Amino acid sequence: MFSKAYSAVINGINGLIVSVEADVSDGLPLFDMVGLLNSEVKEARERVRIALKNSGYKLPPKRITVNLSPADIRKEGTVFDLPVAIAILTAFGYILEENIKTTLIIGELSLNGRVQKVNGVLPLVYAARQAGFSRCIVPKDNAREGAVVSGIMTYGVSSLKEAVELLNDIDGKQPDIVDVARLFNEPISEHDVDFSEVAGQYTVKRAIEIAVSGMHNILMIGPPGSGKTMLARRIPTIMPELSFEESMEISKIYSIAGLLDNRALITRRPFRSPHHSITCTALVGGGIIPKPGEISLAHLGVLFLDELPEFNKNTIEVLRQPLEEKSVTISRLNATIRYPAGFMLVASMNPCSCGYFPDRNKCNCSIPMVKRYLGKISKPLLDRFDICIEAMQIDYKELQKKSKNETSKVIRERIYRARQMQTERYRNQDIWFNSQLTPGNIRKYCKLESKEQALLEQAFTRMNLSVRAYHRILMVARTIADLDMSDRITTKHISEAVCYRSIDCKYWGEI
Repeated sequence: MFSKAYSAVINGINGLIVSVEADVSDGLPLFDMVGLLNSEVKEARERVRIALKNSGYKLPPKRITVNLSPADIRKEGTVFDLPVAIAILTAFGYILEENIKTTLIIGELSLNGRVQKVNGVLPLVYAARQAGFSRCIVPKDNAREGAVVSGIMTYGVSSLKEAVELLNDIDGKQPDIVDVARLFNEPISEHDVDFSEVAGQYTVKRAIEIAVSGMHNILMIGPPGSGKTMLARRIPTIMPELSFEESMEISKIYSIAGLLDNRALITRRPFRSPHHSITCTALVGGGIIPKPGEISLAHLGVLFLDELPEFNKNTIEVLRQPLEEKSVTISRLNATIRYPAGFMLVASMNPCSCGYFPDRNKCNCSIPMVKRYLGKISKPLLDRFDICIEAMQIDYKELQKKSKNETSKVIRERIYRARQMQTERYRNQDIWFNSQLTPGNIRKYCKLESKEQALLEQAFTRMNLSVRAYHRILMVARTIADLDMSDRITTKHISEAVCYRSIDCKYWGEI
């Protein structure tokens, strides 16, 4: 007796369909599983055997062989327990094979037959729809997560017995349904902050607005208590709302990492702020069983590194390649996994260990001490910040001003218009933001007239800029022009963009 059920395995942030083949034959009673399995999948043999017994299914003593195909792909996780049990029961005649031909099955079994929650259901259900399956059976706790995928019916089950009854009477139960439009309209408590709450710091606010408009990386330098962290935490409130496609892409990553927390979708842009003690693996992803790191969890949102020099230098240097490629590739013996990492990097730091350089009334750090502190940030990493801005100490009079500050909504509307210009300009290319321009694209879309070229040449020579810094000035100038709704980059735009490179020259160039 032979039967075949279907499940799936995570590959990066996508799902890969796996055939679960069960063969029951005469011979010495044995339960064997093959197909390049890791330890969790091998242990499914005992979980399934005991779950079948405790669910009331008495199986005759037979030789049972289960194969997970394709056999050249490593099978990891606990999602195969339920499909293995269903394949075996189908081979013994408890379920009609016709009923499982277009069904993808996902779930972990406990010893009493309960179906436990698993990670990665969203990308697996999405892969099932792409492969032409008509329905999915998933754990009850993952039902809302799987139901957001349109074009496929998702059924949540809480036990093995319930799954068998469902498959034998598939028309007798309604699939789980999620109102996606309602999810996007639900109020989110994490956005109870607003830019209007920040007193002063107008130049920093302007720099952040430019950074968000073109998805440029930004570094804020200033003394303690100047509001750097406060400003950074309000950046998601001025970013345009997520589209459904963007929400799905982020939600896949969070589903794999087990961070959806009973939410069906991530409907707000992520803001990740890891502690400076974070390891390289936790930041970029990986591990024995590869998982997305902080840079992938911040995809299409903000990765905020507070007190940048306090991070391990080797850890933050790993960011250089993902910042350029907008993805991270993790290689293992049996597979190469790619996670997206299209985040906006926001970092803050003090200018010295005490935080008050170059104010000699407060700072007692010697020049060598300042050099050592700033030297923790390498020039190649510094070049990857399009904007460097100084956050000055706020005085008492500024705090007492009664004039109203701009709200996040007002700033977000300007940013939305600037991004619309970028979308229109790059509509036939795989480019969404000015920060993604290549040197060839820069020559095409950032053309300068003689007056602007002379100004940029002067800045390049005096500030001893690198080629990368030169290109980033042009990209930032293009974004500033977009905020002004200007098709042409003028000297005003170039001058402002150059100012956002002068701060790093001030601190890293003069000492």
